[in-house]
Amino acid sequence: MEQTDQMEHPKEQIGFIGLGNMGLPMVINLIKAGFDVKVYNRTSDKAKDAVAAGAKPVNRPCDAVTPGGIAITMVANDSALEEVVNGADGFGEVLGQGGVHLSMSTVSPETSRQLAKYHQQFGSHYVASPVFGRPDAAAAKKLFVLSCGPREARERVKPLQEAMGQRIFDIGEEPGGANVVKLGGNFLIMAAMEAMAESFNLAEKNGIDRSLAAEVYASTLFDCTVYKGYGQMIAHRQYEPAGFQLALGLKDCNLVLNEANATQTPMPFASLIHDRLLSSTAKGRGQQDWSAMTRIASEDAGLE
Repeated sequence: MEQTDQMEHPKEQIGFIGLGNMGLPMVINLIKAGFDVKVYNRTSDKAKDAVAAGAKPVNRPCDAVTPGGIAITMVANDSALEEVVNGADGFGEVLGQGGVHLSMSTVSPETSRQLAKYHQQFGSHYVASPVFGRPDAAAAKKLFVLSCGPREARERVKPLQEAMGQRIFDIGEEPGGANVVKLGGNFLIMAAMEAMAESFNLAEKNGIDRSLAAEVYASTLFDCTVYKGYGQMIAHRQYEPAGFQLALGLKDCNLVLNEANATQTPMPFASLIHDRLLSSTAKGRGQQDWSAMTRIASEDAGLE
C-alpha cells in the first residue's frame, strides 16, 4: 500500500479557488496532508485532477467556503481576485466572522490593502501569501511562501502554507508587504533573464557555445536557482511549454512600475524590462514562457 504524508486536519474547512498551473499541485499537496478541500475553477474541466485526488468540486466561489473557514485563492490577476471575493458569486460575505482569506496570487499591494479592509467589514481576516516557485516546485512542495496579515490569522494558516511549501517568510502585519516583496523578487528574476541573454549573446557572437557560457556562470559566480533554471532555457532558446506565461510577466512588471510610481521609487531597469515584455507581447509571444522576453535581445544582436 502506497504511503503518504497524510494526517488528519478535521477542524479546518478549506475552499481553494483557482486551479491553474500553480493552483492544482498546491491543492493536491493539501489533500495529501490530510485537509478536506472544496475547489472551484472558472473553467470547470480543470478541476478533474483535483477531484480525482479527493477534492470536492463546486460551481461557484461562494460555494467553496464555509462561514468561519479558510478560503485560499490562486488566480491570475487583480481583477480575477476581486471577482471571486466580492463579485456576484463571490465568497467574501459567506466567509464571515472568524474566516481567513489566504491570498496566494501575485497582485498589487494596493489590492491586498483594499481586500483587507473589505474583509474587516464581515469580521474575517486577509493574509497575503504570494509564493516563489514554478509549477514543478509547487508539485514538489518546494515553494517559498511569503506571509503578512494579522498575527493570529497568520498562525492559523501556517499548517496550510507548510503543506504547500518548504519555507515561510513572515513579512509582518501590513497587508501589502508580502506583495511588495513578491513583486521585487519577480523584478529581480526578469532583470537576471535580460542580463543572461545579453551575456550569452556576447559569447555566441564570439564563437562560444552559449550553453557552455550558461554552465560556467551557473556553476561559479551565479550558483543559484534562477541562473541554473532560466539560464538553460535562455541558452537553448527553449520557451515552451510555459511554466509562467509571458503575458503574466508583463502584468507583474506593470504592477512593479505602478508601485514604483506610487512611492516615487525610480526603477529605470524595470522600464527597460517592461518594453521587452511589451514588444514580445506585440509579437504574439504572450503565451510562451516569460523567459521568451530575451528573444528581443537576440534579435537586436542579429542572432534570431
